[in-house]
Amino acid sequence: MLPSMLRHVNRVHKMCTEILGRTGGTLDPVKVHHVMSSNFPNFPKEPEFMKMFDVLGDGIFNSDADLWKNQRKLARVLINHQRFYRFLVKTSLGKVEMGLIPILNHVFEQGLIVDLQDLFQRFTFDTTCILITCYDPSCPSIEFPDVPFAKALLMRHVVLETVWRIQSWLGIGHKKKLSEAWKTLDRVINKYVSMKKEEMSKKDELKEGEEAVDLLTSYLIEEDTFNQAPFSKVPLDPLNLKTDPAFNLKRDDKFLRDTVLNLMLVGRDTTSSALTWFIWLVSQHPIVEEKIIEELKLVIPEGETEKSQLFEEKELSKLVYLHAALCESLRLYPPVPIQHKEPTQVDTLPTGHRWNLCGERIAWSSSQSDGYLTDEQSNMSHLTGPRTCLGKEVAFTQMKAVSAAIIHNYNVRVVKGHPVVPNASIILYMKHGLKVRVANRWI
Repeated sequence: MLPSMLRHVNRVHKMCTEILGRTGGTLDPVKVHHVMSSNFPNFPKEPEFMKMFDVLGDGIFNSDADLWKNQRKLARVLINHQRFYRFLVKTSLGKVEMGLIPILNHVFEQGLIVDLQDLFQRFTFDTTCILITCYDPSCPSIEFPDVPFAKALLMRHVVLETVWRIQSWLGIGHKKKLSEAWKTLDRVINKYVSMKKEEMSKKDELKEGEEAVDLLTSYLIEEDTFNQAPFSKVPLDPLNLKTDPAFNLKRDDKFLRDTVLNLMLVGRDTTSSALTWFIWLVSQHPIVEEKIIEELKLVIPEGETEKSQLFEEKELSKLVYLHAALCESLRLYPPVPIQHKEPTQVDTLPTGHRWNLCGERIAWSSSQSDGYLTDEQSNMSHLTGPRTCLGKEVAFTQMKAVSAAIIHNYNVRVVKGHPVVPNASIILYMKHGLKVRVANRWI
């Protein structure tokens, strides 16, 4: 496979589609369920995976076994906390109004071309940073400033191990760039953590009635706060906070650094990718765009449908067609398009395929499903089984707020001749960005 993979590395997703088409293959939810759910313990994180993403340390994205379970349980409680949900809604809607809309109006008024992918990356970096640390980098602005911390890291999943080692020894190439980015990440995150600790040392402990709270604050507050009920949108199992290992994790600087970095990178990159592909798809399908516009009018007060409008959380929650369209976009262009797993013991798929040797991997492209989405296919965009994405509802809240505001208020059209193709990366970005012109519908 190697010569062909190297020859087509810049179109790896298209190549997967072509191979599956020739062989009659398709994504089978039964097989994925076996690997990701029913036989989950036999498919842990691979050692190679940890090498590829060593910059993420021992955070939830990299960890496995008990360390992963405990981090996940703690993160689940904090993300489902009513205070965090209120903060999520306030942050997302506020950043749409004060960050996204002014830039789109400026682009329209000046007749400019804008790269929506870059704009969405800036938007989601800001919201993710605020939600996790409560600090606003203010990346979306008409000047489009360079923000080193927000640059995507170059992952080594397409670099041969031998090449990577040579680059590491010589201090050149992808390894050098990753090392420089790593230093920037550590410097900024350590600054945020120090600022947060100092801030918290100067104020009384947070009370349950307070309006909102970021995740870093939640990780630093006393465990007794978790015992205040009711505090969760989702019913949780009773927790003995004095003995539960999830709530007795050592929250030292390394833990906080790894946790913040994992949440920041996952929250920023996946949501911005999903938004980019969704807005492009809508621009290519006027019928779908019109149906979304008509649904948006149904939640707008009578007499105000023909003017500029932003949407509140209670209105966004009623948008069934928009939600379905987002799910279909995620099925077609999932932010993490390729998954691979390796069993620790000999295993057999429900279809009869048998792993005779450990070290043999199974890989699948979650964007290759046929027909319209099923629940299983929709969930695959956020992983499935025990590792289902904890931030799924966070992502949908942000995507609905952004897409509703853009589709109701602007006509978005891709610049003529601009190539829209996926890049070869762990995250499904557009290789050349998404260059568009926008027109304000109400001016």
